[in-house]
Amino acid sequence: MEYIGSFLIFLGVIAFVISAIGLIRMPDTYTRMHIGTKSTTMGTFLIVIGVIFLEPTWILKLSLIAFFILLTNPLSSSVLARAIHRDGSTLKSDAMKEDQL
Repeated sequence: MEYIGSFLIFLGVIAFVISAIGLIRMPDTYTRMHIGTKSTTMGTFLIVIGVIFLEPTWILKLSLIAFFILLTNPLSSSVLARAIHRDGSTLKSDAMKEDQL
């Protein structure tokens, strides 16, 4: 059980690293928000499941944490994207095109 838990935690850390690289490499706000939300949600979920394998007595608390994160993380990203869209902010790629003209 310890090996499975450690492997899941390792996969969660890999998801966080992919998210960090994606936040640096993505060109605009929406794609950064997408990579930041999807991979961090999956990374957190994998880490929580890995900890459940390491500490089975914490299953109720960790399941509630995982459920809360699975509900709130995508929702908060959607609300932020909608606010950016309504504000009419220029995206980074659009601003770079204007600077080049």
